[in-house]
Amino acid sequence: STDLLAGEGGPQTGTMTECFDCDNCKESLYGRKYIQMDNGPYCIPCYDAHFANTCDECKELIGHDCRELYYEDRHYHEHCFRCFRCDRSLADEPFTCQGEELLCNDCYCSEFSSKCIACEKTVMPGSRKLEYNGQTWHEHCFICSSCQQPIGSRSFIPDKKDYYCVPCYESKFAPRCTRCKKTLTKGGVTYRDEPWHKECFVCTGCKTPLAGQQFTSQDDNPYCIKCFGNLYAKKCSACTKPITGFGGGKYVSFEDRHWHHNCFNCARCNTSLVGKGFIPDNEEILCRDCSSDL
Repeated sequence: STDLLAGEGGPQTGTMTECFDCDNCKESLYGRKYIQMDNGPYCIPCYDAHFANTCDECKELIGHDCRELYYEDRHYHEHCFRCFRCDRSLADEPFTCQGEELLCNDCYCSEFSSKCIACEKTVMPGSRKLEYNGQTWHEHCFICSSCQQPIGSRSFIPDKKDYYCVPCYESKFAPRCTRCKKTLTKGGVTYRDEPWHKECFVCTGCKTPLAGQQFTSQDDNPYCIKCFGNLYAKKCSACTKPITGFGGGKYVSFEDRHWHHNCFNCARCNTSLVGKGFIPDNEEILCRDCSSDL
C-alpha cells in the first residue's frame, strides 16, 4: 500500500485595500481576493489560468479553492482520486498503484494477491509470507507437519503434501546407524543392506575404519584383511603367513597343509611345483628329480 501525499499549502491569498495591480492582467486588485506569488500578486482567474495543475483523471484545472492531491507527479481533484475498480475515494486511505491504475487495498487483494494455501485467507500486500512450488502461505501458517511449529526462515524438507523442519524429518524418516542407532543425515556406508556411519563401520578386531578399504566378514562381523588373516585364514606351510586369497592370491592345498602359489616350491632345488607332480617327504615336498636322488 502507498500513503498519499496531499498538497493543501502553496500560495497565500489575501484582500488588497490599497492600489495594487495583478501582475498578469494589470487589473486593480483593490477590494479583490488575490494570490501572492514570488514574482508578484495575481488575481484568482489569472492564477488559475497560469499556475493551477490539471487533474490527471478529469483533465480539468484544479482551482485554487479545491483540495489538490498528488501522487508520483500526477495531480488530482480530491473527488477524482478514487479506486479505478470500485470508485471508492482514496483521499484518506492506503492504496496501491498497479500499472496506471490506482486501487484500494480490497480491490488489489481481490485481483492480484494470492491466498494462503493453509487458511485460505488473502495474503495482504506487505505481510510476511512464504512461497514454494507455486503456492503461498502466511509466515505463521507454514508449519511443520510433525511438531506444528512455524518453520519461518529455517530449512525444511517436503514429503508429498507435508512439510517438515529438518530435526523432525530426521527423527521421523532418516535411517539410523546399525551400530550407534543415531540418525544418518548424509554419507554413510551400507553393509548387509544396513546403514552405518562411516566412523562406525570399523574392523571387529582392531577397530580400524573400513570405509573405502578391502574387508571381509566372519559370522557376519566385518574384519580388515590383516585381522581376518591372523584370526581365521589358513597359514602357509612354507612362510607361515596367512593365506587370505585377496588381491588375486592363489594357494595350493595338500592333505591338511596349504601353501601360497609362490611358496609351493621344491624343498631342495626351490623349483615351483604349481601344476607339476611332487613327492611328499615327511614335512617337505620335493620335485620328481630331487626325489629320485634320495
